[in-house]
Amino acid sequence: MLRAFPSVVIENLQPLIDGGRFPVKRVVGEDLVVEADIFRDGHDPVAANLRWRIVGEAGWHDTAMQLVDNDRWRGICTFYENAIYEYTVEAWTDTFGGWQHEFAKKFEAGIVDLTSEALEGAALIEAAAERARDSNDAARLFELSQCIRTADNAQINAYAHSGELEVLMATYPDLSEATQYAPAPRVIVDRTRARTAAWYEFFPRSAGGHGDRGSTFRECLPRVDDAKAMGFDVIYFPPIHPIGHTNRKGRNNSLTSLPGEPGVPYAIGNEFGGHKDVDPALGTIEDFDWLVGEIQKRGMEVALDFAINCSPDHPYVRDHPEWFYQRPDGTIKFAENPPKKYEDIYPLNFRCENWRELWKEMKSIILFWASHGVRTIRVDNPHTKPVAFWEYLISGVRAEYPDVIFLSEAFTRPKMMKILAKAGFSQSYTYFTWRNSKQELTEYFTELTQTEMRTYFRGNLWPNTPDILPFVLQDGGRPAFMIRALLAATLSSVYGIYSGFELCENAALPGREEYLDSEKYQFKERDWDAPGNIKEWITRLNQIRLTNRALQFYDNLRFFDADNPAILFYGKMTPAREDVVFVVVNLDPHRKHHSYIYMPLEQFGVREGEAYQVHDLLSDARYIWSGQRNYVELDPETQPAHIFRVRRAAANGQFA
Repeated sequence: MLRAFPSVVIENLQPLIDGGRFPVKRVVGEDLVVEADIFRDGHDPVAANLRWRIVGEAGWHDTAMQLVDNDRWRGICTFYENAIYEYTVEAWTDTFGGWQHEFAKKFEAGIVDLTSEALEGAALIEAAAERARDSNDAARLFELSQCIRTADNAQINAYAHSGELEVLMATYPDLSEATQYAPAPRVIVDRTRARTAAWYEFFPRSAGGHGDRGSTFRECLPRVDDAKAMGFDVIYFPPIHPIGHTNRKGRNNSLTSLPGEPGVPYAIGNEFGGHKDVDPALGTIEDFDWLVGEIQKRGMEVALDFAINCSPDHPYVRDHPEWFYQRPDGTIKFAENPPKKYEDIYPLNFRCENWRELWKEMKSIILFWASHGVRTIRVDNPHTKPVAFWEYLISGVRAEYPDVIFLSEAFTRPKMMKILAKAGFSQSYTYFTWRNSKQELTEYFTELTQTEMRTYFRGNLWPNTPDILPFVLQDGGRPAFMIRALLAATLSSVYGIYSGFELCENAALPGREEYLDSEKYQFKERDWDAPGNIKEWITRLNQIRLTNRALQFYDNLRFFDADNPAILFYGKMTPAREDVVFVVVNLDPHRKHHSYIYMPLEQFGVREGEAYQVHDLLSDARYIWSGQRNYVELDPETQPAHIFRVRRAAANGQFA
């Protein structure tokens, strides 16, 4: 009969997001390290297993946890399927281990009569034989129990501590009074591109670079191939749906649209349909399917913008006016973000009386595009909708398409950004766009990658967007674009750029972080190979990311010391330290800077005074260094950064 109280205490389980309310995030093939405080009253030892399974499965996978120190235990498991898992800790009194320890102590103390102790041990082993699922194991356990019954004390002590018996007893422990942590926390295991990817955003209608007319889906392949040549693997499209006519915006956000101006893609819906339709100017849904297939043939994928905006001409306005915000006079309110006004957009009311039908319709939009091969969704302004809605939508979509990745575009209050990530978004935009100084970058990315945030928040870094042209890019010219691209590509394992970045486009509206002649409002004329572009630099960065596993992990970022406040020094290493990469970057796009940097030799197994090679993956130069303190000099015009891969000397003195 089981006791009414647990024999072992399990507490302070980690990782645990808000007491288990939200899941931890991992990708396929990634480890989960679980720790917990495990103890019991008295002096009997305890043992514990880490358990995990796909939600809905009957059986658990188990691995033994190890004592770290002071009743702190640790276990590691690895996930191999794109699914939702759950994990827990099971702990029990290790009666056999307690008997081992007691018998050894008495034997070593010279106590002669240990008959009772021997019988106790034999009984424990016989009980394990009865629990054994393998008949050969059961027979061997029974044989060993008989040996202990008849052997002398020295033989019994030897049997008790034999590796064979210890393994058998650990395989068939007495779990009749085991304690299991409940409820079991969950883990969302995404496919690898949720953690490691390079995004390239472009407007399909501007793919050809013509200022007087738009391009179609069938004309997008040159732009796709250019992005692939630069090393990008996700092609991200802003909304591709029909654009409203009412209050259509013109060039530079003008309230008056001239004939032939295309309108803002975020003002979705007209007589040709809404969120499940494509703009006829771009082509047909069959043309879109063709483009998705061509992109997939190139080893890339499409990310589509989910902007929950409706123009006054959207079919929802006609069919479901109750889904929108109403003025006292019965008219529908357009969107505002004072002092900005969006007269061409009606926002939906997610707390309307008929909210269940609205939520269901929104989920059906994502399911529709998933059925057309879109497995990555970038969500526009998710912080303006209820968190509960996102939990409903994301979980509902993943129930049918577990491989869908969601990116949260929420430049808002930190706590709101965090709760959206907890609610299920695979990736999140960050404040990187406005973090420029050494202190800002160090503090912010330490928070992202070395605190609890790393278990649920994956920062997708964007140095620019169609909405944001930061002052650092406006003022810093080509060197600033090179520096910010390098930071984005190496500080995180997932990043993106908006087209035109590679051309160093930085013409802005005076005093504002917005593009002059933004292609949100017009067709954009471009020479995709214009002089001064940094396509070669971006290509090199993506090649380095592809060939160095250390840069493909997210939470292995660490910062190190550099004397100069304009020099940022950080590194990434794989768990086995077979790939060790350090980045040294001049944050000042206007001036040359030099500094001593301090290599953390102990972290990659080099002794003080021992020579090691640093291979600059950007310039292909190689240097032999020794000791922690080394000198660097970085010119933003010619060499704004080093990306060093460290190589230790082999036994023959050569560097691999």
